[in-house]
Amino acid sequence: MKKVYTVFKRFMDIVLSIIGLIIISPILLIVSLAIKIDSKGPVIFKQERIGKDGKVFKIYKFRSMVVGAEKMGTGVYSKKGDNRVTRVGKFIRMTSIDELPQLVNILKGEMSFIGPRPVLTYHPWKYEEYTPEQLKRFEVRPGVTGLAQIHGRKQVEWEKRIKYDVEYVEKLGLWLDIKIFFITIYKVLFMKDNENTEKTTNTKETERTEEKVS
Repeated sequence: MKKVYTVFKRFMDIVLSIIGLIIISPILLIVSLAIKIDSKGPVIFKQERIGKDGKVFKIYKFRSMVVGAEKMGTGVYSKKGDNRVTRVGKFIRMTSIDELPQLVNILKGEMSFIGPRPVLTYHPWKYEEYTPEQLKRFEVRPGVTGLAQIHGRKQVEWEKRIKYDVEYVEKLGLWLDIKIFFITIYKVLFMKDNENTEKTTNTKETERTEEKVS
């Protein structure tokens, strides 16, 4: 049944991502112009993440930090008051609009709407450092939102997040995806759990600085 659902899920990802890109194209244009006017640099931020079966891909986000933020670093996470975040960046992060370009990742087959959030290649730790149990999270396409995101999002420590990811893979199904979708809509609309905290740090993480991890 899971294999059948996986095929259906991919079909829906393609259809919905195409429809989504068409519908929100005016928003994408307005945000792109706002970013260009607000600060120098590219509109889209690309970052390497680990996807299905451990394959690395580049995730797309609207740029929300100043160019060269990694050289002005205050750690992997961007916290409240981080002066590396632009004026437009603050708004698109707060509303999760910065994630919209990931519709392209979904269309390309690198991501799904629902699934474990794709992690950095070095954060919270390297692929080879995950335990056999934790590696289950890489058996499906990563998602824009997932089970961990509706249970605390950025307020939850990494080991617990990964347990939710593994649970999602084990319980993969239509009704679970529907539940995650609607709870995510609620959390985005009311801006719940959208700020990184010290709970998300881990002894295995490095001190490199990138755009926000989510």
